[in-house]
Amino acid sequence: HIGPAMECSNIYPYYYAKAWYDGLKEEGVAQPLSLVRCAWAGSQKFGAVVWSGDVHSDFRSFRNQVQAGLSMAIAGIPWWTTDIGGFLGGDIRDEQFKELLVRWFQWGCFCPVMRLHGERPPFHKLEKPYHEIRGHQIKQMESGQDNEVWSFGEDIYEILSKYLKLRESLRPYIKQQMEIAHEKGTPVMRPLMYDFYDDECAWEVEDEYMFGSKYLVCPVMEAGARSRTVYLPVLTDGERWVDAATGTEYDGGQTVTVAAPLEQIPVFERK
Repeated sequence: HIGPAMECSNIYPYYYAKAWYDGLKEEGVAQPLSLVRCAWAGSQKFGAVVWSGDVHSDFRSFRNQVQAGLSMAIAGIPWWTTDIGGFLGGDIRDEQFKELLVRWFQWGCFCPVMRLHGERPPFHKLEKPYHEIRGHQIKQMESGQDNEVWSFGEDIYEILSKYLKLRESLRPYIKQQMEIAHEKGTPVMRPLMYDFYDDECAWEVEDEYMFGSKYLVCPVMEAGARSRTVYLPVLTDGERWVDAATGTEYDGGQTVTVAAPLEQIPVFERK
């Protein structure tokens, strides 16, 4: 009611988050937190954790999520998440989907919020697909397949559980980065140009990012890929990049190709 849609549509998510925040505060919730599918500048003030909606399960969509997350972060929304594996179309029997799930899960370990979610086919057929409400036959929604980390086979479970444990070990670091985001607005995941603004090449990179100030994360976003080309931003004061998997040290300001077997996402640590 505040004006025509062309002027006001984008402010709707702001007031949407605010309405829930104010209502929960009135009900006595000290620190409201809402998982929402829409946000706008300022929504972060109202405990909004934004996820990217019901996205498709394929590598193209996966790549889009990485860029969307970085765009959200640099726009001032530090709490952002995605449905790991995508929401629609991921058949748990499909080996190609399992590869996608692993790559998405590895990346999710280095997102502000880590969530495994999805509507997994093939759907379970209901014995009674309809139920009655007030004399009307209402069709029930069928249930998708299991979607826990152990639902995709032992080999996949071994990889996913490794990254669950890694995420847990990162808890103190992530908490520290969240505090910095709260106090200074510094996003937890951010494009390279945020930390390395004097490095011209860093402004061109769209497929890798910093997770806090310490880790350079390089998701594998192509089916079948078992190596990854990475740009290492220019460092100063004697710092070097260290491959977290191998311990190999590199000078900044160069492009390198590193191994990326299915069980491994390339991550570099500043030393």
